[in-house]
Amino acid sequence: MLKQRILTAIVLAPLALAAILYLPIEGFKFVIAGVVALGAYEWANMSGISSRPFKAGFTVIVSAICGLLILAVDGDKIWIQGELNSLYFYILAIAAVWWAVSLCMILTYPKYSSGWTDNITIRAFFGILTLVPTWVAIVSLRTSLYEVDDLYGASLIFYVLGIVWAADIGAFFVGVKFGKHKLRPNVSPGKSTEGLFGGVMASLAIIAFAALHYQVDPSRIWLHFIVGVVTVGVSALGDLNESMFKRCAGIKDSGKLLPGHGGVMDRIDSLTAAFPVFAFCYVLWMA
Repeated sequence: MLKQRILTAIVLAPLALAAILYLPIEGFKFVIAGVVALGAYEWANMSGISSRPFKAGFTVIVSAICGLLILAVDGDKIWIQGELNSLYFYILAIAAVWWAVSLCMILTYPKYSSGWTDNITIRAFFGILTLVPTWVAIVSLRTSLYEVDDLYGASLIFYVLGIVWAADIGAFFVGVKFGKHKLRPNVSPGKSTEGLFGGVMASLAIIAFAALHYQVDPSRIWLHFIVGVVTVGVSALGDLNESMFKRCAGIKDSGKLLPGHGGVMDRIDSLTAAFPVFAFCYVLWMA
């Protein structure tokens, strides 16, 4: 299993790096849409959709929404004079509300969850609220200040990846060593409060480095740290959210596409929450 995980990471990491750094914006938008489409197929399974044609249909719906957004807003019109396109902004705002709703769902699961756990359509709709804003957020960040520095947006993406991955690593080691208090045992028995705290502490190093790298104004550094910590906290919410939907569907992994890792959603679950929330905060207070 470990060997498979390492080999898969060795193959995927350079591809992801190259896509973020070197793809032209239009190509980048389609590549991210492809990743979202793979996630959509797995989300259909997590929603309780068992028929392959219906899974494919759900994938087409999510892909079509991303396609319409590509057609509706040209790459050079996503940001105009430092302002994010209003359609993209409203989608990020909806995502922020959705993750607040998701938190309530996790806190009340499974006692007060029958209204949505028994409804495949609602569970599938939650997938649209999860996946489409992820695409919007990543594209919005990648195109930020593109006309000034074509790699600035890439650095924002790497920043989010860095703090989320640091949090995952910190949460794992602290949770294994010191984890005694379960975070949400009905959703994900392996997660602990100590692990979450360890993850936040580990991410602070990346947040502090980024503050120095971007030469954040001392009067605004507190905002930089708050947004970073909120992003890390929400990334844990994304992980719990996927675990909750997998538990509803009675499955361990979202898919089998990535040897040793499970499915695409198993790898991006934290990011589906972190990217939209960070992008929303970035547009409001940091852009």
